[in-house]
Amino acid sequence: MNARSRWLMISVGLGILLNPLNSSMVSVAIPRLQNVFQLDFTVVSWIIFSFYIASAIAQPVMGKASDLFGRRKIFLTGLVVAFVASLLAPLSPNFGWLIVFRIVQSIGTSMMVGVGMAIVRIHITEKQATALSVLSIFLSGAAAIGPFIGGVLIHWWSWPAIFFVNIPFVIASFILAWRHIPKDAAPTSVARGMSLRKWFDLIDVSGILLFTVGLVALLASLLSAKSSGHVSLGNVIVGLIGIVALVAFVRHELKVKSPFIPLRTFAKYPAMTWVNVEFMLVNVLFYSLFFGLPSYLQMVRHVSEFQTGILMLSLGLCSLVTSPIAGRWIDKSGPRPALLASAILMTLGSVWLVTLNQNSPVVSVCLALAAFGISNGLNNVGMQAALFNSTPKEIIGVASGLFNTSRYLGTILSSLLIGIVMGGNFSFGGFRVLAVILTVIALSLVFMSRRRRESGQLEVS
Repeated sequence: MNARSRWLMISVGLGILLNPLNSSMVSVAIPRLQNVFQLDFTVVSWIIFSFYIASAIAQPVMGKASDLFGRRKIFLTGLVVAFVASLLAPLSPNFGWLIVFRIVQSIGTSMMVGVGMAIVRIHITEKQATALSVLSIFLSGAAAIGPFIGGVLIHWWSWPAIFFVNIPFVIASFILAWRHIPKDAAPTSVARGMSLRKWFDLIDVSGILLFTVGLVALLASLLSAKSSGHVSLGNVIVGLIGIVALVAFVRHELKVKSPFIPLRTFAKYPAMTWVNVEFMLVNVLFYSLFFGLPSYLQMVRHVSEFQTGILMLSLGLCSLVTSPIAGRWIDKSGPRPALLASAILMTLGSVWLVTLNQNSPVVSVCLALAAFGISNGLNNVGMQAALFNSTPKEIIGVASGLFNTSRYLGTILSSLLIGIVMGGNFSFGGFRVLAVILTVIALSLVFMSRRRRESGQLEVS
């Protein structure tokens, strides 16, 4: 990789790490936020839901915007939005305003993730798996190390520090991106003459609203019923609204010319579809562990934020060390062997969590975290390589957005899974049930990876 490519990777990497870093640092802050705002676990979990729902919506929209208006413009704008949100979030007068600024932060950081992947895809044409491994160091490494950084910051400066820490990353990325990301081509005549109504049609505002209403209503209904311990008429009505909205969303997406989530594209490219399904399941498993384990350590085992961050560091370090090795392996052998090895490691890690009891040494958790960390390093590079193999170059912007939407749908489902299993309070019994469910998911990923190896149907050259 030449000097130009290295600086481009650093410019993009410093920007895209903001999204996973901010999604993961908050996992250690949840108990502190419960105490500060006097809320139960279910309510505080919306600090996670809001971020991922906004990311799931923003990333495909920004993929479209970048294809039409320029990737460099979208990337730099995202950095400005993230900077403003990071400054204002610590000043929130109540939890509602904190959620608002989390959503703004999510939109800003989402403007960089899918766009950053597309920039690398377009401008780095040799040894792309190696380039992806570098992105993975920023992307998955930031997510994996987030709890450690969050634990240290909260221990010494309290929860506002997890927002202020973004500012130096934003400034560095903006300066480097301004210098090293190639300038966009002149806007097309279509883009220059586009009215606000045409732009709304292009990004499918109706589809976005149906998707958001359906998802939020369904999540609110399920979590409220679990937290209260009974199903009320209000919960049923809200749940039905969610289901009706999601059904209407599917019908709408199949009819419009420029859908928010192009469902027909999934039908046209089945290999790409399977990559997204598999990636969603990976993230259900990974983020259930990611958000469940810090809360278990702090609420059940009474481990401090700082010590929790230290323990979670084993996951981050293993992920960081594995990513560049995975890049070289995948360059030589393709993504299939790495993804199978990852699925096996996730199964072993999940089974180890099932065997833990309330008297198990806390350090023994590091063994499971190491297994998940290595699998995370293999997975992120392998899945992105599989996506590029299965996606035509002309739709890579949209495909990258969809890929990251699959990531966030997985994280939303992981948060929902934890909320349903745990209810209002975290418990050891609930944690063990969660570990059993994760084992089942991991075994299904082993099966899917074996199908990939035997039939090749999940990869199109």
